[in-house]
Amino acid sequence: MHDTESTGTLTPGSEVTVRLVKHPRPDVRYAAVVTSDDGTRITVRAPWSGPPVRDFGFVRFEQEDVFTEHYWRDRWYSVKEVRTGDGALKGWYCDVTRPASVRDGALVVQDLDLDLWLSADRSTVLRLDEDEFQASGIEQRDPAAAARAREALDELEQLSHDGFTGLLGG
Repeated sequence: MHDTESTGTLTPGSEVTVRLVKHPRPDVRYAAVVTSDDGTRITVRAPWSGPPVRDFGFVRFEQEDVFTEHYWRDRWYSVKEVRTGDGALKGWYCDVTRPASVRDGALVVQDLDLDLWLSADRSTVLRLDEDEFQASGIEQRDPAAAARAREALDELEQLSHDGFTGLLGG
């Protein structure tokens, strides 16, 4: 089946499937609720959809955690605010991705392996998975995209200094 890209916006309150394309690994898919879509930035809210507990060492994602995820149609990253089930901020997990699109009713982003973590108290900023990025072969396959991905990671690190308030408001 061939995906067709939608030029419309997603309706707040509606459910959407988020599809993280992780080629050559299997895609990750999960349900989320659209909170806003202004035609450029799409924001969704979703519970943690991975294993019951995923301990990264610097943060634990657990079943009751809630992610408010911000995707852009014109930026090479997403920013995910992570809170406990009772609302306490854990931090922000950011993925470097190609710009988001809506295809066949799903929010689709291609993950480019680079990630950034910012702790809730803003004391810890971690650049993650640079080894996976190098191993992916993107720098040889698509040097322009690899350069954009590295620029996006640098931009995320800069934006993290204010807890992404300049980017997300609040």
